[in-house]
Amino acid sequence: MALIVYIPTPLRRLMGGQPRVEAQGGNIAELIESLEVRFPGLKGQLCREDGQIKHHINVFVNGQEIRSLQGEETVLRDGDEVAFIPAMAGGAAHVHICFL
Repeated sequence: MALIVYIPTPLRRLMGGQPRVEAQGGNIAELIESLEVRFPGLKGQLCREDGQIKHHINVFVNGQEIRSLQGEETVLRDGDEVAFIPAMAGGAAHVHICFL
C-alpha cells in the first residue's frame, strides 16, 4: 500500500530534507511505526511516550483531521495523502479584519 506523507518543515531534518515521502501502513499507528523504521526519531517527535499522538500534532488524511475519523486507527488506503502538521503558537494580541 503506497501512501503519500507530507512532512512539515520542522521535521524534515529527520527525513533528509524531503517534503514528501511514500510510506506504508494500514492505519495511522502502523504508518508512524513504518516511518520510524526508515527515519529513526520521527515517532518521538509525533508521539508521547505512551505511543499516542501528541496533542499539538494534527494529522490529516486526504484533508480530513483524524480526530473526526477513527483517530490513530483511521484506516488508510492506497494513494491516501497523510499530513502531520504541528500546531503553531503565537500571533498578534489584536487582530483587525476588514472586509471590502
